Amino acid sequence: KPQHLALNPFGQIPVIQDGDFTLFESRAIAKYLAKKYMGQGTDLLGSTLTERALVEQWCEVEGQSFRGPAFSIIEQILLAPILGDSRDEEAVKISVEKVGKVLDVYEERLSKSKYLAGDFFSLADLQHLPYTHYLVNACGKGDLISSRKHVKAWWEDISSRPAWKKVAEKMKFK
Repeated sequence: KPQHLALNPFGQIPVIQDGDFTLFESRAIAKYLAKKYMGQGTDLLGSTLTERALVEQWCEVEGQSFRGPAFSIIEQILLAPILGDSRDEEAVKISVEKVGKVLDVYEERLSKSKYLAGDFFSLADLQHLPYTHYLVNACGKGDLISSRKHVKAWWEDISSRPAWKKVAEKMKFK
């Protein structure tokens, strides 16, 4: 509708309005909120230049390497049936392999630090929660996580955070 296109010219969600400021794109929104509320909870961006750079690096990895194949799995397993389409098993297989390769890199990284950007929970970890939740809890792909010792420990840690549990309760896929 025109009202929404005025907020996001691509017609997508999410969009936030903060006073007279409007912002779209989920990653930009997350960074904006993390900066706006810095000092009022968990520091999601890092406290030193090096930490901030590592957060940015792993946020980019999520957006450029993890998100695409993870979404492809979700799209084929969860969304295709809802839309009346048939599942493309080859696309699922290829995407599972791609996610597996990314998680192999994570396994190595997480063998050296508790979280992706270091020994502190950050936006890089937070950005993984929604799609990993669907992979594990709705797509039957939990083995991608559980078969990797350090990735499994990381996932158990970040997905057990009280704030995330509240969000996850609302993410039931029917």
